Amino acid sequence: MPHGDDLDARFNELVAQIDEEQQRRMRAAAAKGAKEQRRTDRLERRSRLSGPYESETAPRRRIGRAWIAMAVITGLIAAAGVVVTFRPDLLTPSGAVPEQPAPKDAVIAAPSGEVSPGPVEDPVEDRADGGGEEPPSPFAGSPAEKYADGVAGFVLPEAKALGGLSRKDVAKGLKRTRELLAAAFLDKKTLMGGKPSAFIKLLDPDLREWFLDDLKKKNKKKDAAAFVVQFAKGTAAFSTDVIKVHGRVKLGTFKERGRRGVEVKLNHLVVYAVHRPDRPESTVRVVTHPVGSTRLYREGGRLVVWPVKWGNDSTPARCDTRDGFIHPEYDDTPRSTVAPTGAPTDPYKLREDNPKGCSTSLPT
Repeated sequence: MPHGDDLDARFNELVAQIDEEQQRRMRAAAAKGAKEQRRTDRLERRSRLSGPYESETAPRRRIGRAWIAMAVITGLIAAAGVVVTFRPDLLTPSGAVPEQPAPKDAVIAAPSGEVSPGPVEDPVEDRADGGGEEPPSPFAGSPAEKYADGVAGFVLPEAKALGGLSRKDVAKGLKRTRELLAAAFLDKKTLMGGKPSAFIKLLDPDLREWFLDDLKKKNKKKDAAAFVVQFAKGTAAFSTDVIKVHGRVKLGTFKERGRRGVEVKLNHLVVYAVHRPDRPESTVRVVTHPVGSTRLYREGGRLVVWPVKWGNDSTPARCDTRDGFIHPEYDDTPRSTVAPTGAPTDPYKLREDNPKGCSTSLPT
């Protein structure tokens, strides 16, 4: 396969054999082709954000230089159109052509030698099909599209007297459980890597003390990190204010160490649409799977609501980090230095527990 420099030299050689009129027509065709390509790219990005829930084997589109090289060798005219789409500089003449108007999005050299933008393209003409319609939801085409929005997804069972607690106590405990879920998985400050103050405030005083001490650990595993979802600072920005939630909650009883009460078993999927900061076209759906429970019991004349066995996994995320934060994987994210293991699992399946280590997942 010829190298890039060889291709450019060969292409320029062929271009030199074309008369000025033919070059003018080719430039006009190139400008039109570039505009069509931009329109196609926008539609593809929109489709990618709203596309169907893909299977693991769904191919990803990639365009390489080898393909462009084959097009150049195949034929001059065909190659000219293809190459201009990707490298318009190859057909830009050294002098201006009076009868050829500059493309609307061209860059025009200012007299001072600086570069100033050309006329702005008509936004109505350049808009993708749909006119002024709202862009599709980043959850469209995935199971999350049908999930409830935010706290409405944390549906709790009806309170009843159970485990030695009155109906009123159980109702109060369920309400606090829902507040803890919202603070752990929906609070924007917490999600973006800030101190989980909303969650800390809701904890029982005894658990709060342990939680705060655990957060102060340096260069050690933080058990407290498993109680909340947090993206590493600088790795993500929300693509929408909507967070999708789906799951189930079951009531049971427990007896342990002389205590007796109600166990609220939690199993949820929480789906976030995020992108690289300042790169909205990189949007991905990150699916987290919190699994755990809270225990409700009376001690010292007061009702205690104590989260236990809380933990969560997330995908797509890097496997080679140990800081307790989610590091999302985008299309252009470098490969993780730690490879996932096991057979691919469905990220939208409500499992009873989370897999050990870093496992392989189907696309979100």
